[in-house]
Amino acid sequence: MQVKHLALSAAIALSVCAPAQAQQVEIQWWHSMSAALGDWVNDLAKEYNASQTKYKVVPTYKGQYNESMTAAIAAFRAGNAPHILQVFEVGTATMMASKGAIVPVAKVLNDGGFKFDPTQYVSAVAGYYTAPNGQMLSYPLNSSTTIFYYNKDAFKKAGLDPEKAPKTWPEVFDAAAKLKASGHSCPFTTSWISWTQLESFSLWHNTLFASKNNGFDGNDAKLLINTPLHLRHFENLAKASKDGSFVYKGRNNTADASFPSGECAMITGSSGLYARVAKEAKFAYGISALPYYPDVKGAPQNTAIGGASLWVMAGKKSEEYKGVADFLNFLNDTKVQAASHQRTGYLPVTMGAYKLTEASGFYDKHPGTDVAVTQMIRKATDKSRGIRLGNFVQIRTIIDEETEQIWAGKKTPKEALETAVSRGNEQLDRFARANK
Repeated sequence: MQVKHLALSAAIALSVCAPAQAQQVEIQWWHSMSAALGDWVNDLAKEYNASQTKYKVVPTYKGQYNESMTAAIAAFRAGNAPHILQVFEVGTATMMASKGAIVPVAKVLNDGGFKFDPTQYVSAVAGYYTAPNGQMLSYPLNSSTTIFYYNKDAFKKAGLDPEKAPKTWPEVFDAAAKLKASGHSCPFTTSWISWTQLESFSLWHNTLFASKNNGFDGNDAKLLINTPLHLRHFENLAKASKDGSFVYKGRNNTADASFPSGECAMITGSSGLYARVAKEAKFAYGISALPYYPDVKGAPQNTAIGGASLWVMAGKKSEEYKGVADFLNFLNDTKVQAASHQRTGYLPVTMGAYKLTEASGFYDKHPGTDVAVTQMIRKATDKSRGIRLGNFVQIRTIIDEETEQIWAGKKTPKEALETAVSRGNEQLDRFARANK
């Protein structure tokens, strides 16, 4: 008993004398990644947390992009916003205009003692998230672009060449008709209708989506999505919808699940869908560039940036910002970047990650995974460097609402696009007035 008592006393003495372990500084990260991409985000946090002991990043799924952005705005007003918020690209202009709500990532990194070199990033990516004064405002975690996926097994069954992806829109509609004739219930679909069929569509054809060089040259931009080219494309989509060769699956990324499941044979969607396709598809598939109309001068050009970036919210403690900087520096590591690109299909944010991936032979082993990169590193024009509009989230909702009238047979493509322009311009006017 005495020996046990002495041992217990010694243990108590040691615990009293030992210095208290410093509590980790928690960094709250709100995101919108689900399924395979949600696993990726959680793994990034785990890898970072395991690499050091001072900080702990806590990722939290807060719903789809529009939901997480709304929740963060409400949280900021209530004084309990996260440290890091993932915002999709259409929220960029709104976040840029939110003076006092965010801290530029360039400042966070520099203040944290890390050298910030904007030239290391892929220019088309960095430029989108950079203010006119040259300061990068957010960190481009998961930049994507629109690409084309197709089911090689379904192509073979329909008598189509499984090794030859449709390169033009006429070829897509022709393939869809043959897939329909072979008994396929969903020959072609798309996710993110505004992004894929209007935004990227415009840039890919070196055509403006909105005036003022798509909003880069001023807040007083106007939508230009009712041109003869846009109208022609939506008339073709409307015809395909009517005969069942194009099937609308819903807003945002609702259609994504329909491709890896084998339900739909072709889809235009995010390069970030690759993670899910690679994991779930039980068939041979191909990846190709976004289709285009071959008679349009200047096409193909380059596609629009998609995905999202990380914004650092204001009002946090100095020590917490040091943790945010340390985590962003971790994400910026070339090996981490390359691994994320290869796992997800998102663009390599830095040229170093692209070169490392290329040197590893990844693109040769996984044909088509370089499509998104080559589409984005083409030289951009003023018409194709991106789209940065205020109230863009609301404009996309308007485009969803109006184009849904086409698939329902309630409006002609002309009526729907003209109404979308009119309603969208009201949102642009409202933003311009609020940010004079």
